[in-house]
Amino acid sequence: MIMLWTLIIGALIGAIGGGISGRGKQMGCVLNIIAGLAGSYIGQAVFGHWGPHLAGMALVPSILGAVIVVAVASFFTGRR
Repeated sequence: MIMLWTLIIGALIGAIGGGISGRGKQMGCVLNIIAGLAGSYIGQAVFGHWGPHLAGMALVPSILGAVIVVAVASFFTGRR
């Protein structure tokens, strides 16, 4: 059950990050989940563990990390 909760929060973080960067609809749901989880890891490593926590993830640094991950991923995948 914990893994499902983590995936749901990761999808939410990825969707918010994609919405902020303006490239979330191009990536799809699965890649938004991956971007949310990777963004959470990267954001917490770079910006720390501050702000509200949900499912073991600090939300503000996770969203900032997801924006970075979505922007980088869309840069590499968006130019075809």
